Amino acid sequence: MKTFEHGGQIEKFAFDLGCKVSEIIDLSSNINFVKPQINVDFNTLDISSYPTYDKLYEKIAFNYAVKTSQIELFNGGSSAIFTLFKHLALETCTIYSPAYLEYKKAALNFDYELNLINRFENINQEVKENSFVIFVNPSTPDGKYYELEELMKTWIEKSCTILIDESFLDFCDKPSAIKYLETYDKLYILKSMTKFYSSAGIRVGTIVSTKENIEKLKEFEPMWKLSQFDSNYLQAALDDKLFKNISKAINIKNKIELENILKNSTLIEEVFESSANYLLVKLKNLKAKEFIELLKPYKIMVRDCSNFDFLDERFIRIAVKSSNANEILQKALEEIC
Repeated sequence: MKTFEHGGQIEKFAFDLGCKVSEIIDLSSNINFVKPQINVDFNTLDISSYPTYDKLYEKIAFNYAVKTSQIELFNGGSSAIFTLFKHLALETCTIYSPAYLEYKKAALNFDYELNLINRFENINQEVKENSFVIFVNPSTPDGKYYELEELMKTWIEKSCTILIDESFLDFCDKPSAIKYLETYDKLYILKSMTKFYSSAGIRVGTIVSTKENIEKLKEFEPMWKLSQFDSNYLQAALDDKLFKNISKAINIKNKIELENILKNSTLIEEVFESSANYLLVKLKNLKAKEFIELLKPYKIMVRDCSNFDFLDERFIRIAVKSSNANEILQKALEEIC
C-alpha cells in the first residue's frame, strides 16, 4: 500500500469492479453521510467580483466561540498543515501516532527531524524541547478522544509548539483545546468543518490560535484562496441550526449498530472505542487486503490501515454510514463466515 494513501478512492474501486460509483458502499471515507440543508441557488451566485470572506470568518468564529482575529482560513485542512510546517520552520517534530498521514508527509517534506510516539503503548514518552508536537483528538484512525491536561503540562514545560487537530471533534460533545489559548501562546488548533458538514469537495480548513500568531500566519497567505462557491456553501451549512444535533444523534445511533455488528462477527478480533464517526478494527485471521477482496462482491469499500505507523496488516477502518449500509455489511460478514 502506498505510504501516504488515504481512503475514499471510490472511482477507481468502481472502475475495477466494472460498476457505477453509485452502486458502491463506501465505508472507507470518514466524511459525514448526513448532509446539512443548503439553501443557496448557485446559479444566481455573483462570481464576477473577487471574493470577500468577512461573513465566512464571522460565522466560523461564532461556531467555535472565538474572535475572528483568532482564525485563519485555508484551502482545506491539508493546506493549513503544510503552511504551518513551512511557516514555523522548527527543527524537530513529534507526532503521536498512528495519525493522519499528511503530518508525516509534511514533516518529511520540510526536513524536520521526525519523532513518532506510539500513543497506544507509550503515550508518556519524553518529547524533545522546542519540538513541534502534533496530536489528533479525536484520533485517527481509531477515533479515541484523549483528556490532554497532563500532556499539555508536559509539552508546555518543554516549550513545545503544539498543534491539536480537532477535525472530528464535532462528532462528539467533548471539550476543545481552545481553552488553553488563554494560558499558552504556542498553541494552534486545526478545525476541518468539511468532515462534519459532509463537504470534502469544499476546501476550507481553519487554524485557531492567538491573535498574534494568526497575524503572522496571514503574512504568508495569498489575498484570495477560497472561491465564492466554497464560502457560500459553508456559510449555508453553518446556517442549518438543527444540523449539529440531528447529525450527532444519527451518527451515534448508527455507530452503535455498526459496533454491535462487528463485535458479533467471528472475523473480528477487536473493535476500538471511538468518539468519531468511524471504528478501527483488528481482524482475527485475515489480512486487510484479503478482507477487502472478500468484500468486493458486495461492492463494499473499507480502509486498509496497514500504512499507518504502529499498525500492521490486520487493521482496517470502517466508517459510520446509513442503517442500510450497516445491514448490507452485516449480511456480507455473515456470508463470508
